Amino acid sequence: MRFNTLLIHNNNTHDFNNSTLFPIYQSTSYEYDTAEQLERIFNGKEPGYIYTRINNPTVDVFERRIASIEGGIGAVACSSGMAAITMAIMSLVSSGDEIVSSIGIFGGTYSLLTSLKHYGINVRFSKDSNIDSFYECINEKTKLIFIETIGNPKLDIPNINELSQLAHSNNIPLIVDNTVTTPYIIKPIDFGADIVIHSTSKYINGSANAIGGVIIDSGNFHWDYNKFKTLKEYKDFGDFAYLAKLKKGLLKDFGACLSPFNAYLTSLGLETLGIRMERMCDNAMKLAQYLKTNTKNISVNYPGFDDNQYYSIASKQFNKKFGALLTIRCGTKDRAFKVINNLRLAKNLANIGDVRTLVIHPASTISANIEEKERSGVYDDLIRISVGIEDIDDIIEDFEESIRKL
Repeated sequence: MRFNTLLIHNNNTHDFNNSTLFPIYQSTSYEYDTAEQLERIFNGKEPGYIYTRINNPTVDVFERRIASIEGGIGAVACSSGMAAITMAIMSLVSSGDEIVSSIGIFGGTYSLLTSLKHYGINVRFSKDSNIDSFYECINEKTKLIFIETIGNPKLDIPNINELSQLAHSNNIPLIVDNTVTTPYIIKPIDFGADIVIHSTSKYINGSANAIGGVIIDSGNFHWDYNKFKTLKEYKDFGDFAYLAKLKKGLLKDFGACLSPFNAYLTSLGLETLGIRMERMCDNAMKLAQYLKTNTKNISVNYPGFDDNQYYSIASKQFNKKFGALLTIRCGTKDRAFKVINNLRLAKNLANIGDVRTLVIHPASTISANIEEKERSGVYDDLIRISVGIEDIDDIIEDFEESIRKL
């Protein structure tokens, strides 16, 4: 099946009542006839649902659908994107370990990674997205490399294939946050990624009505259980050891599960991902081109420009789709605030991937706690724009009128 058909039909299990949409199983727990049967299910000797903190039919359907679309062997859904990143990382590291991360990442992720020092886990940030910068950060304590497909808001683009080779040559996995691009633009597993993460609150959901996150395991990484001791007790699960650790370990213990209702809403959003992303990418390109050509004292950053330093790698990895995020620099913080305040249609809020066009001033909000702001692509005069599906002429006119009032 092709992409949009896959979104709608693959792993969309029908209920026994033949409903078109899989129902919401809004239940905390599940009853069994005998104590022996529940014992077998608890011990993994028989499939079944136990408690929605651990597994749930509605959540299970969403997990299978997103895993199939990303090309993984399985997935674990979480209560938020940050919960997904936390569990994906914490399932692999212990006190004394180190992580290597790209620098231009989302402010919330940066905050999480830097806070791990309180648990004895050190994070080394690459100075840029070049492979050599990652190589310089790796040592015998490194347990994983973490990147975003497109840095948020730096809009830098690492070479996933090169980084996967670097990671594997050091016997460590590559974890890729695919939130900004989604599997419509790139499937990181095809480029060598081992684990893929989404904040499903963004483009996967699409309507800003449900917080969620998901971790997808490629099943391709061969775990050295002497190196990754946190997975050792799950080695009997073979290729599914990492997923078993997440499900039977961290998800159960941390309790960061996705609610059935949010899984239902996100599954609905998933079905229109392709057509939304196509429209958003097209709108983003047109808005970026207009602003670059027609506005004075405003600079535009978008990887779809052929003079952008990441254009070549973006073209290769993203199949000529460049995402729906762009940034503009207005000269001063005051001018940036005025542009935001003058907009009529674009919403000023902390989200991306909505059907609506959204703007934010990262330096004073989502990236306010980043120490090395400029190296992270965060400037006082920068506005991040998440382009929606509105008619492009209306989006352009909104920005045109706002900038004209400066």
